[in-house]
Amino acid sequence: MLMLIPTDILLLFISASLALAVAPGPDNLFVLSQSALFGSRSGLLVTLGLCTGLLLHIAAATLGVAAILQTSPLAFNLLKAVGAAYLVLLAVQAFRAGAAGLEVGSHSGSGARTLYFRGIIMNVTNPKVALFFLAFLPQFTDGARGSVALQMLLLGSFFMVSTLLVFGAIACFAGFLGDRLQRSGALQTTLNRVAGAIFIGLAVRLLMAER
Repeated sequence: MLMLIPTDILLLFISASLALAVAPGPDNLFVLSQSALFGSRSGLLVTLGLCTGLLLHIAAATLGVAAILQTSPLAFNLLKAVGAAYLVLLAVQAFRAGAAGLEVGSHSGSGARTLYFRGIIMNVTNPKVALFFLAFLPQFTDGARGSVALQMLLLGSFFMVSTLLVFGAIACFAGFLGDRLQRSGALQTTLNRVAGAIFIGLAVRLLMAER
């Protein structure tokens, strides 16, 4: 299956994927804020959820379902409205939480299942991700090499692994830093307010997104 894509093309794609994962965006900012507030474990669980969401986007792009979002303003606007509403909900929870609600450690924050599904929802309800895959993956495929769908699945898998590595590193770093910052009650509250502001900013950014 790897022979479907030449090594030079694959290396170029992986380099581009790593660069895109590192570039500041809604997903890695989300991982950073969750890790700083609740520790690396929480950030890693969110990362796993985000990558699961990527699997759905990859499948949608491969099957052509993502094209619906590109042609239907209603579907696009509905999906981003749901995503923005979810981010606002997270922001409200963050603003309401005080220092006492931010205990750091492996058992702090939300449950593992909640964090995992939070990552999935965050990723799936962002229509820009679906359109990104629809525009990005085909650039590295070639019908002369065989099944385009198979090539897109392979490329999508490499993109997901690249994202997992970068976001995992962000989660570990932010968790390490956050663990030390949160020894102060005032800093705990400040981190919570910053997280709420990030969620609001991401919600606004999502609502302003155009196809």
